[in-house]
Amino acid sequence: MSHKYKFHNPEGLYFVTCTAINWIDIFTREKYSQIISESLDYCRKKLGMEIFAWCLMPSHLHIVIRVQGNKPELIIGRFKEFTSKRIQLAVKQNPHESRKDWLI
Repeated sequence: MSHKYKFHNPEGLYFVTCTAINWIDIFTREKYSQIISESLDYCRKKLGMEIFAWCLMPSHLHIVIRVQGNKPELIIGRFKEFTSKRIQLAVKQNPHESRKDWLI
């Protein structure tokens, strides 16, 4: 699978899927799914991402977006980088996370 995003029409509407490595069910914990919600809200307010729909599953996220005034691949890349770092930090700092060793 390609790791390069292919957005041929910068003004287009896109269906994007972001998955956890090895399809780990990370989003079964509310704390981590909240990070997704906050990150999407940030992208909407600050980066110009229009979010038409999103669905968070236990191991992945589906979003339907359009990005105007910026390159979609840059916004998605920033979203994934920032969000993954926040989730990793939340896992490390969560004293009740029983799966901490193999999640990190």
